[in-house]
Amino acid sequence: MQAVNKERVAGLLQGLAQFGKTEHGITRLAYTAEDKAAQDWLLQQVQDLKLQLSTDAVGNVFLRREGKNPALAPVAMGSHIDTVVQGGAYDGTVGVVGALEVLYMLQDEELERPVEVIIFRAEESSRFGFATIGSKLMAGVGDPDKFSSAAKAGAVTFKEALTEWGCNPAAYGQARKEAGCFKSFWEMHIEQGKVLEETGERIGIVHNIAAPTRFKIIVEGMADHSGATPMGFRKDALVSAARLVIAIEEAATNEAENGTVATVGVLDVEPASINVVPGKATLWVDLRGVDEESINCALSNIRDAVSEIAKNDSITITMDMLTADKPVALSEELAAKLDAVCAAKGIAYRHMNSGAGHDAMHMAALAPTSMLFVPCKGGISHNPAEYADNDDICLAIEILAEAVKEEAAV
Repeated sequence: MQAVNKERVAGLLQGLAQFGKTEHGITRLAYTAEDKAAQDWLLQQVQDLKLQLSTDAVGNVFLRREGKNPALAPVAMGSHIDTVVQGGAYDGTVGVVGALEVLYMLQDEELERPVEVIIFRAEESSRFGFATIGSKLMAGVGDPDKFSSAAKAGAVTFKEALTEWGCNPAAYGQARKEAGCFKSFWEMHIEQGKVLEETGERIGIVHNIAAPTRFKIIVEGMADHSGATPMGFRKDALVSAARLVIAIEEAATNEAENGTVATVGVLDVEPASINVVPGKATLWVDLRGVDEESINCALSNIRDAVSEIAKNDSITITMDMLTADKPVALSEELAAKLDAVCAAKGIAYRHMNSGAGHDAMHMAALAPTSMLFVPCKGGISHNPAEYADNDDICLAIEILAEAVKEEAAV
């Protein structure tokens, strides 16, 4: 097997980072011109691999290296290249570049099975309010109408973006794959937390992926003149929303020992004028964890708070559930293979869970799936300061290459 080419890995990551780059980080939203340009550039850089290129009905990309027996289910790897607003250069891209480097390392190997690299569309929720859209549709979860439902007024919907990309939203079902279509799926990713950095371990082997439950809470009060309306006569939607923010934090804090967290990431206020009592407020909530019972307990407490605040403030509050994914257990057999590779190489590693969602959580419905984590500086992610050391990235690539070589050999 060829050695990992550290310069090539760093060059591809740095090259991708130029697409959507601004003084405030990288903004490369799914299905945008920046997303397309980044992908086209990357495919141009790896033409020497002579891979078979195909795309599905929703724009997911498949790069295939054929095996001696093309009829066998391929071993798949991959991640995404879209970013959040003002994001960093490593989230997702490490998994795509790493998977491509594995193919470079295996160029001289005769493999029984095909190996595929997948570039998933729309992993981040920043543009449409839903995460992991590409892998969801591959696994038969959701539809373009659902993924268009969270669009804000005047924003491009998922269906519109899909059409602009050159896809037919009505044909989305053709992207669905059946269980067993891959022998296994592997995703390499930065940790997006600080556990590995704090412990000094260089690799994380992931066993469970936390699932996001996302919903809107719409608070409807009465818009009134800020000077002429006495305090006792107001139905201030933002005040009620503020109480909800605290209640949501308390609900998650009560379940913190089980790994459950909650975030109000967006709070929209209408009419958003300094001299008008807010008449409407919309909270966008992300609740997640690896323990389904704990998630449900926090959600129940949030619903109770909604009812209590609506009653006490004499205001109308409704909840609109956007998505409720379940925590996913990954393959213990594949984790054991990563364990064996790390142990044989004398690498310090850790078995752990992922607090963030990934495409791997939906691929687990199609094939045995595993993830390995790379440390990231300060645990910072979704931020321009996001950083992973190239030596750590390349070490993870070496481990992944060993595991994939073994998987594709039979």
